[in-house]
Amino acid sequence: MNWQYTWGSILAVVAASTAGDVLTSLAMKQTGDVGKLYRYNGLRATIKVVLGNFTLWIGVGFMAIAFFSLLFALSWADLSLVAPASASLTFIANAIAGRIFLRERVDRRRWVAAILVASGVTLVAR
Repeated sequence: MNWQYTWGSILAVVAASTAGDVLTSLAMKQTGDVGKLYRYNGLRATIKVVLGNFTLWIGVGFMAIAFFSLLFALSWADLSLVAPASASLTFIANAIAGRIFLRERVDRRRWVAAILVASGVTLVAR
């Protein structure tokens, strides 16, 4: 039963972290070049535009869920399993989500890296 809690919480970390990363990236793409915004409008206006983006706040919420899921995972399993598994699976999920939702170009080198990471997770999990 403990492995179900462990892997369930690791998958929750991966799902929430990926959703948070995608939404945060989308929010910043909606905002545009923050440096240019700062140069033309100043710090106060830049902060107002960034913090006024609702998508950013949803992304931050998902990142908070990922953090608390990580705490649960660490209460059930060893750090030597939870940290590499959640980090590497999040890397793979981010590559897939970036390709699907953000229409990013993910080159062959990144896919090979994702496969190698997945292989490493398999070795660590056994």
